[in-house]
Amino acid sequence: MSHRNLAVFALLLAFLTHPVHGQDLTNSPPDKLPRYSKPDFNRSIYYKNKLEFSLETGWLPNNIPFVFDFIVDSPYTKWPLSYTLVPNIASLRWQLDNIWGWGFLRGNTDFIFSGSYTDIARGPETRYFAFDYGIRRNFIQRNWRLVPYFEARGGVGDINAKGPSGVLYAQGQDLTFTLMMGSGARYNFNPRYSISGGMTYMHVSNFYLSEPKYEDFGINVFGPIVGIYMRLGKDKHTSER
Repeated sequence: MSHRNLAVFALLLAFLTHPVHGQDLTNSPPDKLPRYSKPDFNRSIYYKNKLEFSLETGWLPNNIPFVFDFIVDSPYTKWPLSYTLVPNIASLRWQLDNIWGWGFLRGNTDFIFSGSYTDIARGPETRYFAFDYGIRRNFIQRNWRLVPYFEARGGVGDINAKGPSGVLYAQGQDLTFTLMMGSGARYNFNPRYSISGGMTYMHVSNFYLSEPKYEDFGINVFGPIVGIYMRLGKDKHTSER
């Protein structure tokens, strides 16, 4: 091949393999862009000072020993009287921070204020009212609509105790305290509406305040829980850093 033909071939190759001068590469189809350059839509769902309302309900029929018996030096046992609790929880959720962290721990944190009514479907008592507060960690991966979580909350409540009426292994007084811990996943339809499902553990007892007159047997159950979420206030437009 002559030097002249070689030069023409080189110019043609350069034209075919390089963008035309002045071409706007940002107009390339989104699926052709590198993965790391795509905006994370979760930043419009999880961000600092976002407020949400949530409504959750559970079915907790499985009776187990108190999970912290080894700490309070109680006998690791399950009482013969079984309960089934049906908690119905209305909550105000305040997101404390923006998304941060690395790997699986990437996410943000909710602070939770809750009022609950628990129907006692099985057991001598019939109902339990409580105010709870707690915290949830959301484990948020880039552009995942399904977000795992872990949460814990506690509070104070009122139960119609039947221990003073002579029911063995029932609750010893009306004033009680509660602890709830659970994990699951939340699915976000859009920045305003979401649903969740998971498993939760619930403990109810009077913290030995009824003793020595009435022994504090407590309630310890776990089971599935589901919820719906709605953003309060206006949307917040965010951009990927």
